[in-house]
Amino acid sequence: MSRVGKKPVVIPDGVNVKIEGRTIVAKGPLGTLEREIHPRVKVEKEGNTLQVIRKGEDKLDRSLHGLTRTLVANMVEGVSQGFEKALEISGLGYRAQKKGQNLVLNLGFSHPIEIEPPSGITFEVEGQVVKVKGIDKEKVGQVAANIRGLRKVEPYHGTGIKYVGEVTRRKQGKATAK
Repeated sequence: MSRVGKKPVVIPDGVNVKIEGRTIVAKGPLGTLEREIHPRVKVEKEGNTLQVIRKGEDKLDRSLHGLTRTLVANMVEGVSQGFEKALEISGLGYRAQKKGQNLVLNLGFSHPIEIEPPSGITFEVEGQVVKVKGIDKEKVGQVAANIRGLRKVEPYHGTGIKYVGEVTRRKQGKATAK
């Protein structure tokens, strides 16, 4: 049995979870999230916990068990605390700034790149660090990955966009002539 799938999801105070057929709706202080679960998995609410139960023992059922539990747990955590990804920009002339709700990045191209946040996502800029915040973990991670993909870290000089705390492999470059 899945170790992740067996763990119950604890619902914190201030969060309301409704199960309507195959749809799970989580409402909390930060917003509302809704997700439809696979028909081979069932979610039951007991008091202030949610338990994910699989219907069979095939490979698909076992793989969906842990996945569904993690998705439900991320919904509950998202509406109560929210998620955040921090990106660090390094390089000569590379900078980020907010323009209204949008994020404007100067990354050494001939033009600045303006990124409009999708619904439910906000940007914060603190010096050379851009924070992507929201209640949907999947959306926060995707927006952060899209921003990082604009200018990945270059291995010789270390310039570009990386996650805060990410270790990038550096290359030595040309050896000096003797």
